[in-house]
Amino acid sequence: MNEKFVISSDSTCDLYADYVREHDLRIVPLTYTMEKDGALAEDLDAFTEYSQYVGFYEKLRQGGFSRTSMLNYDHHFLHFRKLAEEGAENILHFSLSGGLSTTAQAAKDAAADIMEEYPSCKIYAVDSYAATIGQGALVKEAVRLRAEGKSAEEAYQAIREMPFYIQYAIIANDLFYLKKGGRVSAFAAAAGTVLKIKPVLSFTDQGRLTVVEKCKGMKKAFSYALDKMKRFPPVEENRMIWIVHTDAETEANELAALVEEKWGYRPDVTIMGPVIGSHVGPGSVSIIWKSAERRQD
Repeated sequence: MNEKFVISSDSTCDLYADYVREHDLRIVPLTYTMEKDGALAEDLDAFTEYSQYVGFYEKLRQGGFSRTSMLNYDHHFLHFRKLAEEGAENILHFSLSGGLSTTAQAAKDAAADIMEEYPSCKIYAVDSYAATIGQGALVKEAVRLRAEGKSAEEAYQAIREMPFYIQYAIIANDLFYLKKGGRVSAFAAAAGTVLKIKPVLSFTDQGRLTVVEKCKGMKKAFSYALDKMKRFPPVEENRMIWIVHTDAETEANELAALVEEKWGYRPDVTIMGPVIGSHVGPGSVSIIWKSAERRQD
């Protein structure tokens, strides 16, 4: 290993392939299965081109249904063992929220067994209490700290509380996909679709998704996000504001312009990967930022 410590994550951190290569990140990919007209096609959450993301959401719009599977103990064990066999002595690993799946616990269990088998390898397994860019923000912070010369232990101690200071406004385009995932009732989904309701979600301190607002239209949802940023202002030091969308680039850039006008800072804008995107559905826009205040959703 040519780095001071290894930074690892499952693929729900939704970082682009070129960023992963540039910073020598070790990603263990999840899988998704697209079902359309009775045909099933399984693929890895490991896109390398922007067009692949757009194509995925286009398939959903055309009636496809994507099912996802979580990473089990064996996937993590083999991932960590490979790193240990390559000579990794310190690994900082980030997992999808334990409030959404068993992935984080599987990572911790596998890490404990690998450290017993390879005593010279220390693995710090971090529950992100989030997903997609919330998880990705922790990975990016680890990259920044490593570049500053921090050790894996120092980075772990600095990051472990960070999830609770990341604010969210996750704006779904409609309630259809959330209904499929059991997040809202069928009645609420039907009513919301007719009324063009845009549900706004956030993460709790337990890493579970919760609906915090229901806005009539995307513009009102953007106003909610901006009002929340006013209540919980982004920190100035190492400022991090990040927007992710599910093939809604125009709307995402519209929100980015509103944020830049208000805060004098242009957020990063990226597209969400297929695993979390399967549960949010196309047309969504979400924003995160780090605040000095603990999240209260």
